[in-house]
Amino acid sequence: MNTFKILLLVFCAMAAGSCLQGSPSPRDLRALLEPIRQKHDLPALAGAIVTSKGLQAVGVTGVRKYGADTPAGIDDQFHLGSNSKAITATLLATLVEEGKLSWNQTLEQIFPELVKDMNPAYRHVTVEQMLAHRAGFSGGAWPEGKTRIDLYELPGPPREQRWAFVKMILREPPVNEPGKQFLYSNRSYAVAGVIAEKITNLPWEELMQKRIFGPLKMSTCGFGAMGTAGKIDEPWQHRLEGTHHVSIEPGPQMDNPPVVAPAGTVHCSIGDWAKFIQAHLRGERGEPGLLKPETIKYLHTAPFGDYGFGWGHAQRPWAGGLALTHTGSNTMNLAIVWMAPLKDFAVLVMTNQADPGDVTFKACDEVEAALIQEFTKRRE
Repeated sequence: MNTFKILLLVFCAMAAGSCLQGSPSPRDLRALLEPIRQKHDLPALAGAIVTSKGLQAVGVTGVRKYGADTPAGIDDQFHLGSNSKAITATLLATLVEEGKLSWNQTLEQIFPELVKDMNPAYRHVTVEQMLAHRAGFSGGAWPEGKTRIDLYELPGPPREQRWAFVKMILREPPVNEPGKQFLYSNRSYAVAGVIAEKITNLPWEELMQKRIFGPLKMSTCGFGAMGTAGKIDEPWQHRLEGTHHVSIEPGPQMDNPPVVAPAGTVHCSIGDWAKFIQAHLRGERGEPGLLKPETIKYLHTAPFGDYGFGWGHAQRPWAGGLALTHTGSNTMNLAIVWMAPLKDFAVLVMTNQADPGDVTFKACDEVEAALIQEFTKRRE
């Protein structure tokens, strides 16, 4: 056998060995998820366990549209709702690292051209206070005298619509003293998106793609309702009215208006959401990545209480102490994350249904508990 053939055989053997020794595929969670989906009569259900090393277990069960026979797939897009807030906060963190923004900058410093018409109470509100829901903004998203439909009809592209929206809400009086009291408000994160747009002169949607989704290879991400009108190419959104499942065809007004997009319009696959969570877990372990570890760790603090930068804070024994969590829903989908930085893992749940009676929430809560138990049992 000549030298070339020997080297070729050695190379092939090494290549085969590297494939065999590569990272194992994530465990399939469908057997865990399907009984819970059937019990609560959900259209589709997705779940995942992720660590700083990546996706450890994942599964998607059910159908894209209730009553149809098109199965939901592992790459299907689900709506994140207000879990978009942590991504918008992470986007702003990239600007902080570049020295283009600071967490203690005030609205009057960022928007000097609006100071004349801005309610004086907002002038000294900082970026950090906004991302902790302590700006004094109303919990209601729509400006006084405006409806959800009115905001779809604002002139211009989304960036211009958001600028008009921010001018409107900054004229209104606060509902409590800024900086003093927590009040969850989509307005805060809408303003945060406009801050990023003003600094970079780029739309928030483009910034998310360039600074978050692209670097993390989150290829399924988009904004608004999932899928194409007239097709069942992605999970449809659903509302549960009593026991009746209302399937909602995708369309341009089948989500919140673009003016509040930075607060909650991102959709993506369960695997791509896991990539974002993995980036945060890597930072907690001191590993460089999308952001410096110290920046990630700061995003996991709550300087004014038990909420900060798109994360709610809670103490849980299974997390070894601090657990970070958030729930997202546009009233037609539900997505929940629990992250345990001290234990280096997180569990994710997504479904394409929501309801006012918390039936869907209870189902997702059952999935979360099962995933936490699954992870801790295998680690023992």
